[in-house]
Amino acid sequence: MNSISATVAKLSPFSRLLMRVPVPWVFVLGYLAGVGLQLTIFSRVHISARTTHVIFICGAVLFTIGAIIAGWGLLLFHKARTTTTPGEASKALVTQGPYRFTRNPMYVGLTIAYLGEMGLLVQIAPIIPLLLVIAYLNWIVIPVEETRLREVFGEDYAHYSERVGRWWL
Repeated sequence: MNSISATVAKLSPFSRLLMRVPVPWVFVLGYLAGVGLQLTIFSRVHISARTTHVIFICGAVLFTIGAIIAGWGLLLFHKARTTTTPGEASKALVTQGPYRFTRNPMYVGLTIAYLGEMGLLVQIAPIIPLLLVIAYLNWIVIPVEETRLREVFGEDYAHYSERVGRWWL
């Protein structure tokens, strides 16, 4: 059994099932769960119009920044003709652009965009599932990806991961 198979075999059946869901959809589903929480738990919270406007503007800025970071990472993967599917063998080790600052700019970008969406919709409850999404990425998805990258790129990936942090420098 290779190390990627061993890594996946250690996952719970639920985690293996969840690994079949594309990561952007995990963010979407997490957000939808947060909307449900917002409607049931935080529906009576009222914020002044001025504060709502400021939150909305901050949300728009965050959403835009997050979308740019995630899109840039995705574009570089497409240019390199490599996979974005966790656990699949990559054809190229992408280390330029936002990959100089984080090994996971698409996840960082999606997280920032998620926070921006919270601001755009002036919601707080979606932060709860976001924490679960980040935990899932950090402890399940990324270790599977990193195992595969170590298998494919060996020392090159080891040196890269020493220089660049998982989430940010």
